[in-house]
Amino acid sequence: MKKISILIPCLNEEKGIGKVIDGIPRDLLFTLGYQTEVIVIDNNSTDGTVEVALQRNVRIVSEKNPGKGNAIKAGFEALDIDTNYVVVLDGDNTYKSKEILRMIEPLVSDFCDVVVGSRLGGKVLKNSLKFANRCANWGYTFLVRHFYQANITDVLSGYFAFKREVADKLKLYLQSDGFTVEMEMITKIVKIGYEVYSVPITYDEREGETKIKLFKDGIQILAMFFKNLFWFPNERKSEVFK
Repeated sequence: MKKISILIPCLNEEKGIGKVIDGIPRDLLFTLGYQTEVIVIDNNSTDGTVEVALQRNVRIVSEKNPGKGNAIKAGFEALDIDTNYVVVLDGDNTYKSKEILRMIEPLVSDFCDVVVGSRLGGKVLKNSLKFANRCANWGYTFLVRHFYQANITDVLSGYFAFKREVADKLKLYLQSDGFTVEMEMITKIVKIGYEVYSVPITYDEREGETKIKLFKDGIQILAMFFKNLFWFPNERKSEVFK
């Protein structure tokens, strides 16, 4: 039986985390031959996030260093040795955990190594994605598709699925503390040489308050885009400079 580890980075997500965990189609996945493990990465929550999660018999990992990037890195480090596939999604119920099978299928069939859930190519529900966010995403996606030759349609999505070996490789290179982590993961995945594609997903209005600061985070994301244009994995650097 294959194992899927589901990583949910959280900061004060008591309103959404229960719905995310409850939405995971455990029975269907088990019927199809998949064991599931849920790991909630608590990033210094001061509300009832941990308590709500513990009521659902999941594993809690505490990450004291603030920022989504740090939480995701802690989740990668917490993976058990028998994990085959890794799914990452937010704890605010904007991304639907019931769609995990759609995220996993291209990996199982060896269509690609990484899947990014696409809001722009999928179903965006009312009040879930502001016009400014949509325009910024269009712009960043165009840049990544053009300069990195990445065939994806949403570079700021927080819904990912990885083959285990990709997660193990990627964690060696991740440096982002905060919301630049999605841009860093996508651009470095391409630079390392893994295949990444998008699948359509549902995007819903979030439960609770957003942590994103549009202008500040937007500038940092753009800086990450340019920085990684000139980045190589360590072994590639050795080949280039021989």
